[in-house]
Amino acid sequence: MEGEWVEEQNQRRGGESGVKLLPPLKPGQPPLYSKRQVGHLFRSLRHPFGLPTVLREEQALIACEQLGVTVPKRVFCAARKQQGRWQALLITEELRGFVSLDQWYAEHAPKLDEHGRKAVLRRLALVLQRLHRGRRQHGCLYSKHVYIRLTAEVPEVALLDLEKSRIRLLRSKAINHDLSQLRRHRGGMPEADWNYLLECYHNPQLEYQVDTDEA
Repeated sequence: MEGEWVEEQNQRRGGESGVKLLPPLKPGQPPLYSKRQVGHLFRSLRHPFGLPTVLREEQALIACEQLGVTVPKRVFCAARKQQGRWQALLITEELRGFVSLDQWYAEHAPKLDEHGRKAVLRRLALVLQRLHRGRRQHGCLYSKHVYIRLTAEVPEVALLDLEKSRIRLLRSKAINHDLSQLRRHRGGMPEADWNYLLECYHNPQLEYQVDTDEA
């Protein structure tokens, strides 16, 4: 399928990777994102010769779904060796009704009262709690990879770009990495909002409080 490049093919990890926006398969369905890779590999103790990074990303998407973290819906993922070189493809659905945290702060947060902004921050904190409860590290937790759903009656937060996500032996390692990374790359989030996010994240009763918000 032909589509528009939303992330031009870039050269790294010994190969190339890029993302295209494709039209819906059927009318009424969401558009699709197609990540295409050639020789774009990660290596580990288990796979010293390397595998396409989309295979690791697919496993991260599956794990997030099991942890109760909203991520793009998987449509297709496969990899093959062609003439000795890996080719890989990951297709996901567009997150309808969501905007990045950067866009939310620029265009939507100023229109909300304090209660509305804090509800979104509580939901983000809960998503990160769930992620780290499973010892899973996002690995690239920038504000541009955090998405807020505007069309829901209650706030909803999704995470994108899980290509670098992995399990850590110690949960504290995942927590320290992701939170320090988000602090450095939190975009337009004010310091007061960041402190409130941390307060919520470290609250063991947060799941109950968010459930109360939705009631």
